[in-house]
Amino acid sequence: MATTTTTSSLTSGGGGGGGGGADDRVMATAQQIVNSLNTTKNVREDMLLILSSFDNRLSNISDFIKTDSESQSSILDAAEKIILRSDSGMPSNAGASSWDDSAEESRYYLAAIDEILDLLDNLSVGPDSEVLDRAETLVQVAMSRLEEEFGHILIRNTVPLDAESLYGSIRRVSLSFAANEGEIDEEFENFGEVETGSVCFHERGASLGDDLCVDLINNEAVMDLKGIADRMMRSGYEKECVQVYSSVRRDALDECLVILGVEKLSIEEVQKIEWKPLDEKMKKWVRAVKIGVKVLLRGEKRLCDVIFSGSDSAREVCFNETAKGCLMQLLNFAEAVAIGRRSPEKLFRILDMYDALSGVFPDLEAMVTDEFVYSEAKGVLAGLGRAAKGTFVEFENAVKSETSRKPMLGGVIHPLTRYVMNYVKLLVDYSDTLNSLLENDDDDELNGLQNDDGERLQLESLSPIARRLLALLSTLESNLEEKSTLYEDGAMQYIFRMNNILYMVQKVKDSELIKILGDQWVRKHRGQIRQYATAYLRAAWTKALSCLKDEGIGGSSNNASKVALKERFKNFNACFEEIYRIQTGWKVLDPQLREELRISISQKVLPAYRSFMGRFGSQLEGGRHAGKYIKYTPDDLENYLIDLFEGTPLVLHHLRRKSS
Repeated sequence: MATTTTTSSLTSGGGGGGGGGADDRVMATAQQIVNSLNTTKNVREDMLLILSSFDNRLSNISDFIKTDSESQSSILDAAEKIILRSDSGMPSNAGASSWDDSAEESRYYLAAIDEILDLLDNLSVGPDSEVLDRAETLVQVAMSRLEEEFGHILIRNTVPLDAESLYGSIRRVSLSFAANEGEIDEEFENFGEVETGSVCFHERGASLGDDLCVDLINNEAVMDLKGIADRMMRSGYEKECVQVYSSVRRDALDECLVILGVEKLSIEEVQKIEWKPLDEKMKKWVRAVKIGVKVLLRGEKRLCDVIFSGSDSAREVCFNETAKGCLMQLLNFAEAVAIGRRSPEKLFRILDMYDALSGVFPDLEAMVTDEFVYSEAKGVLAGLGRAAKGTFVEFENAVKSETSRKPMLGGVIHPLTRYVMNYVKLLVDYSDTLNSLLENDDDDELNGLQNDDGERLQLESLSPIARRLLALLSTLESNLEEKSTLYEDGAMQYIFRMNNILYMVQKVKDSELIKILGDQWVRKHRGQIRQYATAYLRAAWTKALSCLKDEGIGGSSNNASKVALKERFKNFNACFEEIYRIQTGWKVLDPQLREELRISISQKVLPAYRSFMGRFGSQLEGGRHAGKYIKYTPDDLENYLIDLFEGTPLVLHHLRRKSS
């Protein structure tokens, strides 16, 4: 809107000096030369005298000076009338300013300012101090009005943040693991995530799209703001303009953080919050960082670039001052989390926070030039990384030191196994982050994992997170082996181990863990389950099978001692019934493993029983009370084996339900 002539369109005196003949052109050129010298009044007068001596057409220069002074005065009169009238007509209620009531009035007002600024830029020769003082006074009055209007327009045209629509732009990823079953000691209870029914969820949000943007200020107001900013900066009021803008927009960003659920909390206040409410605040923080930087601060940067396009320094200072409060509030919360008490349940949220801040860091680096804020952001990111590593170590230590002494009823999967496997299953989603955080750590976790140099070389080729998880699962296995000794029955120890190791194998095989740990880990542990199954058969059935051997019966099948035979059958029946009574209360959760165990038992027990019956059963059959000793047929035993490992102890008399 700035004009370039010294003759105002606001006055009635007309034109802009184009082509009134050669004399006029010479006079205009002389005036331009003198004005460009920007010297004192006396020097300008001397220059004009010198010029007049060269060309008699300049002899009337004194008339020109007088005429130009009168023109300046008339410009001021017209501009003053508009500025003072508008200023005196301003309502006392700032929120009801008349600036927006008439677009025409605002244009006239800005045009009047342009005329005064042009006048000050192009003051002709010998202006009297009165003209200069009047012009500067009018600029001060106008700038006061513009400063106030600038703030009002910013406030009135701020667009409220629609958080719900932005949340919809964040892809939600829900990762879940089963809640604990059974009891566990208080120290280990912290391994759980927030429970919803029987499943625990850990919800992550993916990054926002780079093209996502929202209007922070109504579009139609942006050019009005730019127009005011241009005049204020031209008038030397850049600092005041930037202060108004950053003050209003800081408050607007604070309000946005409130809408996003981020509260102003001190480090001490954050560290006093219980885990469940803290977890919710950390989740909101993650969303707020993504939206705050990718949407709000990007938008603020665009606004500053447009509104303050006339000054690089104003653009930079304005954005830094506007963004600083919002960023420091977010960074202070993250710092409080990073230096807070470390406990395993916090790991996923800390990793979420680390990923979120790391994801927006390139944007911060490109936008924020305030060294203090940038260094704070860098320090907080590093602090979150250290907290994540330290929390992972806490988790490893908790697995190693978990010492609950109550055996699980029926030999079922221990809560420790469930928590650890579901915990590490979630960690896979953070593999890239953890690999970068653990990259330079020592390889102490390899100790005890390798049996030979070849296996160590193979382990060293794995990623950092793979090595740590292998070490962690090895620790879990050692802990489970220790817990198996809580069962007095040796056979039960192997059922417990099989249940837990198979659960681990299934979790690895049916998840992304298989890509980290590899097929070899699965094959190795399936072989371990087979070894436990063989050990179970030996521990559970050796005594019963020993009753079906020929030794100690007293001769061949024809002359064997009936007393010894009766004792053998009686002992076998007692052993079988005891096993049946106990092991129907044991539980093998996996149907395939349960069936494989039953088949293995049948292949061991039934052939031996049939053979023994075939050789010696006839000597007791037909005798007195024969049914007392030969209580079961091989088919009866096979039917009873179906009841094993169902987890429901059966009453002893059920043993006779089929044979009777």
